Amino acid sequence: MLAADLPLSSLTAVSPLDGRYARQAAPLRAVFSEFAFMRARLRAEVEWLIGLSTLGLPEFAPLPAVAQAQLRALAADFTPADCEEIKAIERETNHDVKAVEYFIRRRTAALPELAKAAEFIHFACTSEDINNVAHGLMLADGRAVLLAQLRAIHAELRALAHANAAVSMLARTHGQPATPTTVGKEFANVAVRLARAIETIEAVPLPAKMNGAVGNYNAHLAAYPQVDWEGFARRLVEGLGLAFNTHTIQIEPHDGMAQLFDAIARANTVLLDLDRDLWGYIALGYFKQKLREGEVGSSTMPHKVNPIDFENSEGNLGLANALLRHLADKLPVSRWQRDLTDSTVLRNLGVAFGYSLIAYEACLRGLGKLVVNEERLAADLQDAWEVLAEPVQTVMRRYGLPDPYDQLKRLTRGRGITREALREFVAALPIPAEARDALLALTPASYVGKAAELARRC
Repeated sequence: MLAADLPLSSLTAVSPLDGRYARQAAPLRAVFSEFAFMRARLRAEVEWLIGLSTLGLPEFAPLPAVAQAQLRALAADFTPADCEEIKAIERETNHDVKAVEYFIRRRTAALPELAKAAEFIHFACTSEDINNVAHGLMLADGRAVLLAQLRAIHAELRALAHANAAVSMLARTHGQPATPTTVGKEFANVAVRLARAIETIEAVPLPAKMNGAVGNYNAHLAAYPQVDWEGFARRLVEGLGLAFNTHTIQIEPHDGMAQLFDAIARANTVLLDLDRDLWGYIALGYFKQKLREGEVGSSTMPHKVNPIDFENSEGNLGLANALLRHLADKLPVSRWQRDLTDSTVLRNLGVAFGYSLIAYEACLRGLGKLVVNEERLAADLQDAWEVLAEPVQTVMRRYGLPDPYDQLKRLTRGRGITREALREFVAALPIPAEARDALLALTPASYVGKAAELARRC
C-alpha cells in the first residue's frame, strides 16, 4: 500500500497530537481545530451583524429577538457537517472567510427578517476583523484548558508540600551536599513559582479589533459617516470578553498573543525545572515510584522503574516552548500594513497548546506516583555532618572568635567529617555554654531553619 493510500487514523497521523497522544490532546479539538476556527469565525460574523442592526441604520431595521436567536444558533449549534459545507464553499471561492459569509447567506435566505439583511453580513469588514476576534475567542478557551491542568498540578504540589513539610532532606548546591531543607519546602518553592505563573497567564488581556482594511474605519465612514464606529466596535469586542485595541494595521498586531505565549512558556519552564529535579531525586533514591500492574521499565532489565512521566513531560515542554517562543517572536511582526506570514503560523496555536497539555498530564501522573523514601533521606543526612560547619562558624562569628570560616574550612572542606569530630571541635569552643549546648544538640536532620513553616505557607 502506498503511503498516500493510508486512511487517516490515530495510527497514520503525521502528528503525535492526533496519533499517540490523541487522547490527551482531545480537549483542544473543540478549541483549535479547523472546525473550532470556523465556528469562532461564524460567531464573530453573527455578532457583528446583530450589532449592526442595533445602530438605527435606515437601511437595516433592528432584528427581532427571534431572528437574533436564529443567527446565534448558527454558531451555537454548529456541526461538523456545517463545517464541511463551508469548506465546500471555500473550494469554490478559494477564500475561507468569504465562505463563512456565503454560508450565513444560505442559511438565512429563507428567513424574511434575515434575508433582507444579506448585504450587511460582513459589512465593511476585512477578513482579519473576523479572524482576529475568532483567534481571541479560541485563545480564551484554550487558556482555560491549560489553566485547569496547571491548577491541578499546583494543588498536587501544595499537598505534597504540606504532607512533607517536616521531612528533612539534604540539599545540594552545585550537586554537592549543602545546608539541609525539607522535602515539603522544595515542593513549596515550585508551588509558589507556579502560582505566580498561573496568575500571570490569567492576567494577560486578549486584544481584538474590528476597524477595517487598515485600521481606520475607512469603508465604515464612507457608508455611514455619522456613526461612532469606534465606539460600536469597542462595545462588540468587549461584549465578547476580549480587550479592544484602538490602534492597528489590517491585522491586530498580536502583542497580546505574544504576551500570553511568553507567560505560558514561563510556566512551562517552571515545570521543566521540576521534572529535572524530580528525575534527579528519584535517581538518588529520595523518592520511590508506585508500581503499575503490568508496566515494564526496561526491555532487558526487569528491576527498573523508570521516571518516564517526568521524562515525557520534559520532552513535551521543550516542544511546546519552542513553538510558543516562535509564535511570540514571529506573530507581532508584519510587513507594512499586512503580510500573510502570520496566517499559516496561527494555524499551529493548538499544536503549542497540545504539547503543553500533554506535558502537564505527564507531570501530574508522575507526581501521583511519588513515594518519599525517608530511610534514604535519613541515611544521606547522617553521612553529612560537614553541613553543620555553617551554623558552627556563624555562631563563632557572633561571639568574635578569630577566623571561624577558615577554621571550619580546614576541618571540613573536601572531606567528610564525623559526628564525633564535630562535637569535639564544638565542645572546645570558648563560647557561652547555652550556645555551645545548642550547637551540640544540632544534627543534619534538625538543621532545617524555617523550612517546615515555609512549606506549610504555600
